[in-house]
Amino acid sequence: MNLRNTIDQIKKPFGKGQKLERFAPAINALDTFLYVPNHTTQKGAHIRDAVDLKRTMITVIIALVPALIYGIYNTGYQYFIQTGEAFTYLDAFIHGSWKILPMIAVSYGVGLAIEFGFAVYRGHEVNEGYLVTGLLIPMIMPVDIPLWMVAISVAFAVFIGKEAFGGTGMNILNPALTARAFAFFAYPTYMSGNQVWVSEASAVDGISGETILGSLASGNEVSYSIFEMFMGSVPGSIAETSTLWVLVGALILIFTGIGSWRIMLGGVIGAAVVGMLFNLWGANELMSFHWVNHLIVGGFAFGVVFMATDPVSAAQTTQGKWIYGILVGVFCILIRVFNPAYPEGVMLAILLMNVFAPTIDHYVVEANIKRRKNRLAKATLKTA
Repeated sequence: MNLRNTIDQIKKPFGKGQKLERFAPAINALDTFLYVPNHTTQKGAHIRDAVDLKRTMITVIIALVPALIYGIYNTGYQYFIQTGEAFTYLDAFIHGSWKILPMIAVSYGVGLAIEFGFAVYRGHEVNEGYLVTGLLIPMIMPVDIPLWMVAISVAFAVFIGKEAFGGTGMNILNPALTARAFAFFAYPTYMSGNQVWVSEASAVDGISGETILGSLASGNEVSYSIFEMFMGSVPGSIAETSTLWVLVGALILIFTGIGSWRIMLGGVIGAAVVGMLFNLWGANELMSFHWVNHLIVGGFAFGVVFMATDPVSAAQTTQGKWIYGILVGVFCILIRVFNPAYPEGVMLAILLMNVFAPTIDHYVVEANIKRRKNRLAKATLKTA
């Protein structure tokens, strides 16, 4: 109650008609972060339950935490295993924290500052959507990308990928993937190659931190076991490598009803089918790469679970979710195999399907309307 009273006292100068009213969205953001918003739907065709946007975002963050914690450890693990230094689990975790926590701080600092600025300028409340985006962006970046590049990528994602379309709920592209795509094309030497995926690899001679898909694209064989690939003890983006912990997050999203299992399963089906077909062909290393391995490396699982299922940029209809998910999986493998410059594949596949998601939903709805009209016409003829 004391905290509630304190916040109410702080908010008084920001109230309606007060001197600081213009900046009310900024102070209200603190209130809604700590407490459930006190404005609720009173009328109209809305579903009324205990779930609001804040709780949805926090649930997604909880689902991301297992992959993030492992990613922090794996960052330190890859550094010490490549340099040959003796280390403990704590050493690996401390090294990973030292590299990753500043990236998270920069992502939230820059992104929230822009969100607050737009909220004050437009006179609306600060939305909680960036709570997830702010964590996703550093999780899908290489460990040694400079912090200023993270800041510029975040700014681009928020300005162009989100606010240009009207803010939370209006964007057509996933903001986190927009940030990564911007960094990929603006700073390619910091987003690809064999030196960017292992901490401080560029400063140590003899380190090869190339990803599995990058090695295959270069025509090299992979020395990692399927267990290592599934656990995630391989070079890659900070928190994308561990399929095991991504699956834990997927179960949380599915159990809470926040993530679409249809999109996740559709993505797996699409990638598996195309991967099997390429295994029959086997013209190069990527085509010969077993289809099961395609599902557990290169950030495929992370992308399908946490970004393809974005409720704003994904398909909304039930049938559309199946089509959308399957095509994400199909295009991911096609991009990996036919374009060695983008061996990870899943980023471009999801962004491509983000663009076509409204079209998919349109034709699904139109098909449903046509079927209903036909049923109605047949029923009318029978009663005539």
